Amino acid sequence: MIAFFSRTFGYDYPFPKYAQACVTDFIFGGMENTSATLLTDRVLIDERAQLDSRRAETLVAHELAHQWFGDLLVIKHWSHAWLKEGMATYSESLWLAHEYGEEMGHYARLEAQREYLDEDATRYRRPIVTHVYREAIELYDRHLYEKASCVYHMLRSVLGDEMFWKAIHIFVKDNAHATIETIDLIRAIEKATGRNLMFLFDQYVFRGGHPDYKVAYSWDSDSSMAKLTVTQTQVESELDSKDLFDLKIPVGFGYVEKTVEKTVAAASAKKFNKKIKTLTQPQIKTFSIRIHEREQSFYFPLEQKPDFVSFDVGNHHLKTVKLAYPFVQLKMQLQQDLDPIARIYAAEAIAKKGSLEAVKALAAALQAEPFWAVRMEIAHALGKVQLDQVQDALLVGLRDESAHVRRAVVLALGKFKTKLSYQAVKAIAEKGDPAYTVEAAALRTLGAMAKIGIAGESKEKPVLKLLKAALKERAGWNELVRAGAIGALAQMKTSEAALGLVLDYTTLGVPEALRLAAVRALGTISRGQSEANLERILNRLEEISREVAFMTQMAVLGALGSMETGGRSPFCAACPNPHRTGG
Repeated sequence: MIAFFSRTFGYDYPFPKYAQACVTDFIFGGMENTSATLLTDRVLIDERAQLDSRRAETLVAHELAHQWFGDLLVIKHWSHAWLKEGMATYSESLWLAHEYGEEMGHYARLEAQREYLDEDATRYRRPIVTHVYREAIELYDRHLYEKASCVYHMLRSVLGDEMFWKAIHIFVKDNAHATIETIDLIRAIEKATGRNLMFLFDQYVFRGGHPDYKVAYSWDSDSSMAKLTVTQTQVESELDSKDLFDLKIPVGFGYVEKTVEKTVAAASAKKFNKKIKTLTQPQIKTFSIRIHEREQSFYFPLEQKPDFVSFDVGNHHLKTVKLAYPFVQLKMQLQQDLDPIARIYAAEAIAKKGSLEAVKALAAALQAEPFWAVRMEIAHALGKVQLDQVQDALLVGLRDESAHVRRAVVLALGKFKTKLSYQAVKAIAEKGDPAYTVEAAALRTLGAMAKIGIAGESKEKPVLKLLKAALKERAGWNELVRAGAIGALAQMKTSEAALGLVLDYTTLGVPEALRLAAVRALGTISRGQSEANLERILNRLEEISREVAFMTQMAVLGALGSMETGGRSPFCAACPNPHRTGG
């Protein structure tokens, strides 16, 4: 990894040594002290955890990248911290692509994009570079890490690999052992390429937000013309232009019949269960379009009707996109587009059709798709289609070689409250799975099923018995499985017996990871409990809140934040008015 980053950043590792120390009670994932990184002891995983976990590896990559971006190059001001945190986060996907194949890097970028989009949609929107904060730690959010990593990748896609890395090498060499701010990166790009990319910085770095695209496609056979209508839905009217984005987006039209065979590389087959399969190589005819208005229509003269349409070829731009394509084009995109992100977007759009035809297409792709991450996303998409036939398609996925996919299938099956889905999930909960995460998901899903009942029949007693046994017998790495059982109990919100079990595991002496899960679960299970049991929960949280351990206090706050008591909290005894304790 040190050799890879030395080559990538164009600067040999800059210090005489590199040490990593794993410490307990560490409230962050890692901290890049110069030449000596601290890591949480949760990165010390066993072989079973390694089946479907790459977090330890990406965390090591992230903190190592900081030796260049953060320690060799030091930010001049907190508001420019994206320069280091964005590159360190981007370096995670760079390493995955190098070690396990480009598709792994693509999917890591999609995960980063989703993290940012979730914060933007549910919490707040801000510019990446801002001086508006009370404490510097407030800036260390999904904008600073994940969105910033997407910005680095967009710069790379606009400049091309050769020019982007030339600019990064100049940026590092010219500022080694010195302080930096955003203008220094802009100058390095100009020095390396002669290009001014302020338009991208102005839109993505110095202001908040991103474009939300809706893309509609149609074909006119009389004129042999493809039509794309692109709407920026983040803007309500043409008069509100301040939130419009002005970008050049590549659009590709794919033709499957003109193909050559291509064998998917199996570099990641051993560790991440990537299937080896021969795919067809579609011919892509690409155009670049400038999208700068709220709604624009583009016409493309083509020799023949395309088999599929790929908006933003490679999906390099940070955005959201809703595809309003005919079913046939979406199906072909799912089957043939070489970009895994495009295949995922196609699966999501197909699922929204909600038809039996959509289920058949997704079911076929769940078995044929070579990349585990796309199969996992297909399983999630299937879970959103409320047709009985979905269950048969998902059951096949329980035999998938990838633990990621099996876990997604279990979660999707949990949305179908039938005897078939219940028995399938219960079998995994009883017998276990090679991966901790799959077994934990089965237990947690079973709790949600028991809460509602199956086909009018209560499953509370047998599920409680299974969960109680799991809590006694299934200790393991980071208590993932037993925490899954606690999560299952938390779903059984009206069960006093379930509450009693959760309370038992909030006592001192219980392994910390399991105890913290139980403390957090008190907030969830409280929502359906009686007034008397609610008082028990609040009293227990008040007692635990007196402990000084940081993670314990955070767990208490998490529990309180998810409660909806509708009554008075013992934490606010001085308040004369009853109120919710949730924030």
